[in-house]
Amino acid sequence: MSTLLLTRTDVQHSMDALTLLEEMREAFRAEAAHRDAPPQSVQASPQAGGLVRVSFPGTLPGIPAYTVKLQTASSSGPPASRGVVHLHALDTGALLAVLDAGHLLALGTGVVGALAADVLARPDASRVALIGAGPQASMQLKSLRLVRSLQHVRVYDEAPARAVDFAARMYKALDLPMRPAMSVEEAVEDADLVITATSAREPLLFPGMLRGGTHVTAVGADGPGRAELSAGLLRQSSFFCDHPAWSTLLGETPVPTALGEVLAGAKPGRRDAAEVTVFGAVGPPWQDLVAAWHVYQGVRGDDAARRVDFEA
Repeated sequence: MSTLLLTRTDVQHSMDALTLLEEMREAFRAEAAHRDAPPQSVQASPQAGGLVRVSFPGTLPGIPAYTVKLQTASSSGPPASRGVVHLHALDTGALLAVLDAGHLLALGTGVVGALAADVLARPDASRVALIGAGPQASMQLKSLRLVRSLQHVRVYDEAPARAVDFAARMYKALDLPMRPAMSVEEAVEDADLVITATSAREPLLFPGMLRGGTHVTAVGADGPGRAELSAGLLRQSSFFCDHPAWSTLLGETPVPTALGEVLAGAKPGRRDAAEVTVFGAVGPPWQDLVAAWHVYQGVRGDDAARRVDFEA
């Protein structure tokens, strides 16, 4: 059989954020109702500072496939990771597609963050603080606009010039009032939606920094040694996660509530307008499957798509 080979450009052209958002919403409900044994994530350093991580298997009821994700990062190259997602047939194990992971995972994480905000943030939340000015911050902001009407954005980055550039670029792209902040405190002082998208190894947000009723989505602490939120803040907040069994990756002590259980009606979400809610995204493999299957369904019938027969 032939296997689809999908580049980053192929993936970008095949993804629709609003459709993926609704597919991810249903996937959270399905995963909460049929949670299997925790998926695995294995990582190793083939050289000093380098990293290889494999996450598997991405499975979900109703999708006849599974994923294996491979990501690499180099200490001598750019900080962004590179990777691919392998999509296999669930019954035979046949390799259906190999997809570049860059845009696939970025948009997947973006819509998960937007979904969490839609479920947990106040309906009138409109003032955004971005902590981190990298590619995932822009994807989170673009995705957030699918579920909330935004009033203005403040962005902080440890490199001030990066925050200035980000604010200028995103103002032009989104026609949304934006300005750089000189500190985390300045960024969050009037925010009711806070997004942290950093590689921080020490907490950035602490008790007393946030207004009552704020919602926080933390997407950067997705591996060992990373921490964006202090344990004290988490203890004082209502804490939610996309996969509680993986929540130790975030370094927290409180036991989180699964967002899928909130969507399924099994657990409460926000209880009142003054509550501070926190969503920690660790990106379990079933989310890779939802995004990969979204792309595969759109491309599989395209005769112009690149294919290879590995068994030839």
